[in-house]
Amino acid sequence: MDPIGDSLKKLRGLKFPAGKVTLGLLFVLWIASGIFIVEPDEVGVVLQFGQYDRTVEAGPHYHLPFPVETVYKPKITEIRRVEVGFRSIERGSSFQQGALRSVKEESLMLTGDENIVDVQFIVQYQISDPVEFLFNVTQQLWTVKSAAEAAMREVIGHNVIDNALTKGKTQIQSDCRDLLQEILNRYKAGVRVVAVQMQDVHPPKEVIDAFKDVASAREDRSRIINEAEAYRNELLPKARGSAAEIVNQAQAYKETLVKNAEGEANRFLAVLKEYNKAKDITRKRLYLETMEEVLSNPNLEKIIIPNKGMSPVVPYLPLDSLRDKKGGN
Repeated sequence: MDPIGDSLKKLRGLKFPAGKVTLGLLFVLWIASGIFIVEPDEVGVVLQFGQYDRTVEAGPHYHLPFPVETVYKPKITEIRRVEVGFRSIERGSSFQQGALRSVKEESLMLTGDENIVDVQFIVQYQISDPVEFLFNVTQQLWTVKSAAEAAMREVIGHNVIDNALTKGKTQIQSDCRDLLQEILNRYKAGVRVVAVQMQDVHPPKEVIDAFKDVASAREDRSRIINEAEAYRNELLPKARGSAAEIVNQAQAYKETLVKNAEGEANRFLAVLKEYNKAKDITRKRLYLETMEEVLSNPNLEKIIIPNKGMSPVVPYLPLDSLRDKKGGN
């Protein structure tokens, strides 16, 4: 006895209607259509009869087949990009490098000092809350772009044109990112702003030549100021050094004169004291010291005439020759 073989024979003898088989296969396919896989960079948002029901993480899952439940799988780790003020020219699946199309109605903005500036920038963002991103706003890309344009216009309106063109770009980008995030949070858009990057900022083409002239004049002004500062920094230390040297020399000269005068005064007082003790002796000593100083000076020419030889004749001194010799020395 082979019960399995007998059962198979009986099944072969049965005949199923073709319509029921088709319906069975369709039912199986419909049930199987509820199987879905969420990739690692995605989350699954399940709707039941069009209303949010649950969120599932990465991996294989099952939901009731359409039309009972449907699934959205937004990529939450993808960095999305919005261009404001320009559009990259796309060829195939890649962007042509350096090929841009300006959008003036988005890029022209008014600064705080009432100048017009052409601002082109990029906003990078991620999905922070997939449910809010999918169901709180429609046309998410357009919403982010419009909010970014409004935020940048407000920030530019609080800055002068020099900040937008040169030194203030980093602060403008930071302020715009913060303001844009605040706006999107009020919308409950489920978006996190990663960065705001200013691509190209310049005056309108109609006045760009005038701005270049102004920039050149400012550069010349800065260069001249720097040169003057360098000259001043070089001149002032030299002047201070010369002044200090002159003051020190004058101080030393003053000290020398004072000390010499004090020495001469003390010497005179000492001589006066000795003179008062013995006037004749002191007078003679002073005479002898003076004569010794005169006679011992090798630079003086001396003529000695004895007293006896002076009485019968008139003394004659060769003054001309003495003057010539003195002038030669």
